Amino acid sequence: MTQREEGRSAPAQARGLSTAEVEERISRGEVNDVPVRSSRSAASIVRANVLTRFNAIIGVLFLLILVVGPVQDSLFGFVILANTLIGIVQELRAKRTLDSLAVIGEARPKVRRDGETRDLHTHEIVLGDLIELGPGDKCVVDGEVAESDALEIDESLLTGEADPVLKRPGDRVMSGSFVVAGSGAFTATRVGRDAYAAQLAEEASRFTLVHSELRSGINDLLKYITWMIVPTGIGLVLSQLLVRHHDIEDAIRRMVGGIAPMVPEGLVLLTSIAFAIGVVRLGRRQCLVQELPAIEGLARVDVVCLDKTGTLTEGGMDVTGVRALQDGKAGGSSGTAYLQRVLAALGSADPRPNASMRAIVDAYSPDGSGPTGSPDGSGSPDGGSANWRTEQSLPFSSARKYSGATFVEPDGTRRSWLLGAPDVLLPPDHPVLEEVDRLSREGLRVLLLASADGIPDRERSAGDEAVRRTEPAALVTLEQRLRPEAADTLRYFADQDVTAKVLSGDNAVSVGAVAAKLRLPGAQHPVDSRRLPDDAEGMVRELEKGTVFGRVSPRQKQDMVAALQAHGHHVAMTGDGVNDVLALKDADIGVAMGTGSEATRAVAQIVLLDNSFATLPSVVAEGRRVIGNIERVAYLFLTKTVYSVLLAALVILWQVPYPFLPRHLTLLSSLTIGIPAFFLALAPNRERARPHFVRRVMRYSVPAGLIAGTATFATYLLARHHYTGKGSLAAETSVATLTLFLIAMWVLAIVARPYSWWRVLLVLTMGLCFLAVLATPWLQHFFALKLVGTAMPWTGVAVAAAAAVALEAVWRWVRHPRHHERDNAAAKALRRRLDRNRPR
Repeated sequence: MTQREEGRSAPAQARGLSTAEVEERISRGEVNDVPVRSSRSAASIVRANVLTRFNAIIGVLFLLILVVGPVQDSLFGFVILANTLIGIVQELRAKRTLDSLAVIGEARPKVRRDGETRDLHTHEIVLGDLIELGPGDKCVVDGEVAESDALEIDESLLTGEADPVLKRPGDRVMSGSFVVAGSGAFTATRVGRDAYAAQLAEEASRFTLVHSELRSGINDLLKYITWMIVPTGIGLVLSQLLVRHHDIEDAIRRMVGGIAPMVPEGLVLLTSIAFAIGVVRLGRRQCLVQELPAIEGLARVDVVCLDKTGTLTEGGMDVTGVRALQDGKAGGSSGTAYLQRVLAALGSADPRPNASMRAIVDAYSPDGSGPTGSPDGSGSPDGGSANWRTEQSLPFSSARKYSGATFVEPDGTRRSWLLGAPDVLLPPDHPVLEEVDRLSREGLRVLLLASADGIPDRERSAGDEAVRRTEPAALVTLEQRLRPEAADTLRYFADQDVTAKVLSGDNAVSVGAVAAKLRLPGAQHPVDSRRLPDDAEGMVRELEKGTVFGRVSPRQKQDMVAALQAHGHHVAMTGDGVNDVLALKDADIGVAMGTGSEATRAVAQIVLLDNSFATLPSVVAEGRRVIGNIERVAYLFLTKTVYSVLLAALVILWQVPYPFLPRHLTLLSSLTIGIPAFFLALAPNRERARPHFVRRVMRYSVPAGLIAGTATFATYLLARHHYTGKGSLAAETSVATLTLFLIAMWVLAIVARPYSWWRVLLVLTMGLCFLAVLATPWLQHFFALKLVGTAMPWTGVAVAAAAAVALEAVWRWVRHPRHHERDNAAAKALRRRLDRNRPR
C-alpha cells in the first residue's frame, strides 16, 4: 500500500457521519441553511423596478390625466409602464443567466460520510460533518480540527492577522478563512446563521446592484432633481390654476405637462437594461459576474496585475528533465534514476499536490507510467519508491516556496529531502544558481532537489537553520504551457492603454522569459521583488518602471496593489491560486479562473468559468459600452430635465399658460430621447471610462438645458404676441413644440457622435417621424399640432438654429482636453485620500 493510500484509510472516529446520523440532524434542522444567492430574487427585481419615487410621481400624474382626459395626454403613463416591464424582463433574463452560471462555479466542499469522501453543495452540510481541507479550500462553516498534516490556515480576511496559523487537532476553524498549505479535516460545530462568518460567504457570491460610481452618480442626480421638482411643481400647479381658473381641466393637463418631463424616468431604466444585457452577453462567454459593478469597474481599469501561473500559462506543466548535481555543479546522469524515485516519494507524500508537484507525480509515479517504474529498477536496489515510508512531511506554501519530507527507505536508510526554489534553498553566491539562471532564461521553471539534515520547523520562516544546511542534489526543470490566447489579450490591453504587470512567485528570470515569449513590453528586465524597497513611494517607483516581477510573496502582491491604488491607478488583479487571494480582495476588480482555488473564486468579482484569459477583453469592452453609453444618454435625459424646470419657472414668473400639453412632450421625449436612447445605450462603445460622471454630465446638460428652455420660451412669447384671437393657444403651442423639437434634435445629433451609418439613420428617422406627424391630418389632430402661417414657424426655425450654434459652442468647450486633465488629477487626489484612510 502506498503512503497516499495509507493516508486515506480512516479510523472509526474519522469516518464521518453515517447516513442515519445525517438524516437525524436534517430532521432537527441542523443544516447549513445560509441563503447564498447569485442574484436578486424575482420579487426584489419587480419591486426595484416598480416601487420608485419617480414611478410614484408619474403614477399620480397619470391618474390625474385619466380623470380629465383625453387619452392622448396620458400616453406618457403607458410609455412608463412599457419601459418598466421591459426592465423587469431584462433583469429576470439576467438573473436566469447568473443563476445557471453560479451552479457551474459553485464551491463543492469535500465531506467524509460513511468513510467515503463526497463532493457536496454547501447547503447540504450538517452539524457534525467531517470536512476535508487542502490548499486553496475555503472553510465554509465553523469547526474544530480533527486531522492535521501541517495544516496552515489564513484568517486575515476575518481577523486582519497577516501570518497563516498552523492548526493542530482541537484548534478552532472559522468560516471565511482558507487553507494556504497542508491538509486536514475538521468537524462542523456551527452551521448556517450560527457560523462566525456566515455573512461572508453570502456577500462574496451575491449579485448586487449597488456601490458603483455610475449608480451612485445617478442616485445623486436623482436626489438633486427631486429637490428641483418639488418647489417647481408646486409653483406650476398654483400658477396654472390661477391663469386658467376658468378651465380647470386644461389647467390640470398643462400642469401635468410641465411636471412629467422633469422626471428622467428612462435614465434609471436604461442603466438597469444596459447592465442586465451586459450580464447576459458575458454569461454566453462563460463569465460569471458575481457583482454587477464589476462590469463597470473593469472598464475603468488602467493597470492589470497578472499572476503568471494559471493566467498567462495553463495550469498544467511537463517535466523536461532531472539534472543531477556533482560537487555543486551540473553533472551527468549518474544516480538520476534514484533521484527520480526521491521525487516520486515526495509526490506520494503530498496528498494535495500543486501544479509543479502534480507534473512530477505524473512523470515519476511508481505505477509503471514513469521512469521509476522501469522493470529493471535500474539505479536503485529497492526497485521503486512505493515501499518508502514517510516519517515526516512539510507541504509546499507560497511563503516558504519549498516543501519537504523525511523518508525511511526499504534498506532502513533515513534521509530528508527538500524541493523548492533554488534561490531560497541556496545562499546567494552558490555556483548552482548560475545554471539556474541559464535555464530560467529559456523560460523553464527550475526546482532544486536537496538533501537536508532534517525537515525545517514548519512554524518558522524560510530562513531556518535546516534550510541553510542543505546539499543540492538535482535540478528539476519543468516547461509551462503558454495560453494560446495570452499574447492577443496582452496586445489588446496595450492598444487600450491598460498597463499589464506580471506579479509571480516564480523566479524573476523565468517569469521574464515567459513574458518575453508573449512579447510583453519590458519583459527583458524582470525584477526580483525581494530587492524592492519597503516604503510605499519606493515601491511605486519600481512598479512604474518595471513590468515583470518575480519572487513576489502573497503579502507583497497585496502591498503592490495598494501602492498602485494610492497613486491614482484603478487596478485589476487576476489569479487562480491561494497566494493571490489577498491581492484579489484588495484590488478594485478581482478576476479568478474557474479552476482556481475555492478561496480565490469566493473573493473575486468576476470568475472566468471556462478559464479563458481571452474573455477579459470582452468584459472590458462590455464595461466600456455600459459606462460610455449611459453617460451618453444621461446628457439627453438631464438636458430635458433642466429645460423642463426652466420652462416651468419662466411660466410661473410670466404668469402665462404652460406652452405644452402632456401629449406634446410625450412625442418630443419619444423621438428625441426615449427611442434614440434605447439604441444608443446598447451600441458598441470603446471609450475608456473616466471618473466624475456627475460633474461631467452636468457640465453640458445644465447649459444645454438652459439654452433649450430659454430659446423655446422666447419663441413662445413671440408667438403669443404674433397670434391673437380664438384658438391662438394651439398655434403658440405648435410653434413652441417645433422649436423645442429642433433644439432637442441637435442635442441628439451631438450626443450621437461619432457618426456611423446607423447613427445617422437613427437621427434622420426621428426627424422624419416628426415631419410625418406635422403632415398627416389625423396625427395633427391626435397630437394637437398645426402650424399656422409661415412667419412664426420660420421664426421658430431661426431661433432653433441660433440655439444650435450655442449648443455646439458649449459642447466644444466641455470636451476641451483641459477638463479631462482636471478630472484625472482630481481622481488621483481622491484615490490618495481614500488610501490614507484605508484600514491596514
